[in-house]
Amino acid sequence: MKIRVLGSAAGGGFPQWNCNCPNCKGVRAGRPGLSRRTQSSIAVSADGQRWTLVNASPDLLQQLQDFPGSWPAGGLRGCGIESVVLVDAQIDHTTGLYMLREKGSPWPIWTTDPVYEDLTRGNPILHLLEHYCGVARQPIPLDGRPFHPEGTATLAWHAMPLRSAAPPYSPHRNAPVAGDNVGLTIEDPATGGRVFYAPGLAEVDDAVFAAMSAADCVMVDGTFWTDDEMIALGLSKKRARDIGHLAQSGPGGMIEQLARLPRHVRRILIHINNTNPILDESSTERAILAAAGIEVAYDGMEIER
Repeated sequence: MKIRVLGSAAGGGFPQWNCNCPNCKGVRAGRPGLSRRTQSSIAVSADGQRWTLVNASPDLLQQLQDFPGSWPAGGLRGCGIESVVLVDAQIDHTTGLYMLREKGSPWPIWTTDPVYEDLTRGNPILHLLEHYCGVARQPIPLDGRPFHPEGTATLAWHAMPLRSAAPPYSPHRNAPVAGDNVGLTIEDPATGGRVFYAPGLAEVDDAVFAAMSAADCVMVDGTFWTDDEMIALGLSKKRARDIGHLAQSGPGGMIEQLARLPRHVRRILIHINNTNPILDESSTERAILAAAGIEVAYDGMEIER
């Protein structure tokens, strides 16, 4: 199984277009140790030739241009990506679907029922695509049964509901339901490799920890360093947990949760907000992660299990 990180940043990317925080200011100035990042998305393949896109970021066109695995291999039109899996209905994970409208046949798009509802009612992007390429919607089961997206049908995909937050336009915004956000376990029966992917994660409960412990590699929520990060900068009145993210530092934070995993599990943070000090390779916070054996995802990162 091969995984390509197409985008590693949270919504807004890095630098965010309207942000002048020290990180964004530094990357614009070319300060060493800071690298630009596009918004969160990965591609998954069993053979390195046929791929499933997981989340369609607003930066998708640039991400595909930078990813040879997605390029047309023959004929006048084509694409190495054969299907799309969505873990939620957030804008930074779905807006890129607009950029896929030139496909000559309906896109197989895998969603849970709540996400499908969000994307046909609150933000009806899937209805819009019906006027272009069309949509072959496929349901993601939440009962542990495997599903097999086109292009990676030899892999076993499993989804589990996570505690997080539905988008503001969702009918479930103030009354969360199972399936608003899911974590994915992707397993390659040929190698036994298993990856757990959850870019939005507000709580590591027993079920989530069991899925993480059973994986060879976890790619999990790296949005904020502290729970009050946005408040401290004067950018928001909400804590990380209020918008569905578990901060890295502090009691019960992601660093502590990852430290509980078996030693062989590779630990990677993804979906990193532009305000997070871990984006600076020379920061104290980045050194803390390194000492804990935790990696920070970057655009173009490749993982093979």
